[in-house]
Order: sequence, then C-alpha cells, then structure tokens
Amino acid sequence: MDAFTLISRAQASYVRAIDDGPIEDWPEHFTNDAFYKVTTADNHRRGLPAGVIWANNKAMLRDRVSALKEANIYEPHAYRHLLGQPAILSEDVQTVTSETSFLVIRITGNGPTDVFASGRYLDEYSLAGGKALLSRRIVVCDSSRTDTLLVLPL
Repeated sequence: MDAFTLISRAQASYVRAIDDGPIEDWPEHFTNDAFYKVTTADNHRRGLPAGVIWANNKAMLRDRVSALKEANIYEPHAYRHLLGQPAILSEDVQTVTSETSFLVIRITGNGPTDVFASGRYLDEYSLAGGKALLSRRIVVCDSSRTDTLLVLPL
C-alpha cells in the first residue's frame, strides 16, 4: 500500500476516535515515543516551543484521556473533524512527513454548532507492518485565540 493511502487511513481512524469514540483509542495512533503539540500559527512561525497541549510520549496522551474522562469537569460537547487531503512532503521506506488542513466543528449538548478550530497538521509518520503511526504531530491552529474548552484533542 502506498504512503498516501496509509496516511489517509490513519487520519480517518484518528479523527473517528476523537469524534465518535472510544476516545481511549486516540493514543493508539501514536508511537510510544511520539511528540504531540497544539500551538498557534504565530507561535509556530516564531519558533516558540510551548504549546496549548504538549506531550512527548504515548503515556502522556493516555494520561490526558484519563483526565478527560475522570478528573476534568466541562460542558458536554463533541467534535466533528473535516480534513483536507494529506500533502506528502517527503518519504522514505520507514518515514513520511505530511501536512493536512483541518476544520473542527464543536457541537454542544444544549447549544449551537460552532466552528471551533482550523489549521493544519504537521506530521511525521512511522510506517511498519502496513500501518502508519504518528511519531510527531504538531497541530498549528490558524487563530491565536484558543477556546478555554480545548478538552478533546484536535
């Protein structure tokens, strides 16, 4: 299977875990030593390392899911991700880098459906066994304003 198809399948599975659950499946889209960060376009352009969400391994991603389910208190809501086609930036036998545009709609239980975030995924995938796993995902949000309700991952 080619890299584009592997990444397209991985991305579809990734957003399905967030949008439709179970959310516990979300960290399984990453390698054990993966890096995940959500940042703004301005911070990314300026090379600022901090992120709204920052994790440097799969265990941190699992902790985020645990906190989301057991510790955090927030208004019930759901996301719906709309993804563009992944652009393959480079590839070799084991690694592919890509960029994918996204739009995330937030649906609240008793409120409106709103555009929540737009931006792009800057990804590095590890390819093995006919599967693509994220070894690095930087989520670059177009807006410099982040809603305080960034509970679910993007």
